Amino acid sequence: MSKLIMEIKYQLRYSIPIWFIQLLTAWLPDIGPFLKFRGALISIFLPNRPKGFRLGRDVTLLSVNRLFLGNDVYFAKGTWINAIGKVYIGSEVSLAPYVVISSTIHGFKNNSVHQGGSHPKKISIGYGSWLAAHTVISAGVNIGSGAIIGANSVVTHNIPDNVVAAGLPCKIIKERIDNPSNIRSKHEI
Repeated sequence: MSKLIMEIKYQLRYSIPIWFIQLLTAWLPDIGPFLKFRGALISIFLPNRPKGFRLGRDVTLLSVNRLFLGNDVYFAKGTWINAIGKVYIGSEVSLAPYVVISSTIHGFKNNSVHQGGSHPKKISIGYGSWLAAHTVISAGVNIGSGAIIGANSVVTHNIPDNVVAAGLPCKIIKERIDNPSNIRSKHEI
C-alpha cells in the first residue's frame, strides 16, 4: 500500500500539475514570451525551481522529481526526458527539438523486456552545452561544459568539455572554440 501512496503523492506534486500547465498552454506558439511563460509555470513544480527556464510545446518529462536543472535552460518542442536514474542539466544548456534523454537501460528476464525491469544510471550535461535536434543521450553519460552534440547523434559514452561531437555512435570531431557574435536577436539583423 505504501507504493500506491507514494505514487499518488508523486502524481499530485509533479505529474498532474505539469500536465495541466502543458495542457493549458499548448495553444501558445513557441516564441520567446510564451516559452518563458510556460517554463516559469513548470519550474514551480521542478525539484530545484530553476530560474529562466524556457519550455517548448509537446515536451514529455518523466520522473520529474529526479530532474535537476540549472538556470536559463531551454527545452525545444518535442523534448523527451526520462529522469528515473537522475538527470542533471547545467545552466545555459539548450536542447533542440526532439532530443531524447533516458536515464535507464532496459533489463531482460526470461528473454522478455517486460519482465526485466530497468537499470537506472545518472546523466549529467554540463554548463552551456547544446544538444542539436534528434540527439539521443543514453543512461550513464556525462557531457562536459560547452560541448556541442550534432544533430541525429546517439551519445553512449562520456563527452569532455568544449568539443564538437556527432555521429552514431557519437564521436569527438574537433575542439569547440568560442566565436561570439554581436547579433543576439533577429531584430538586430
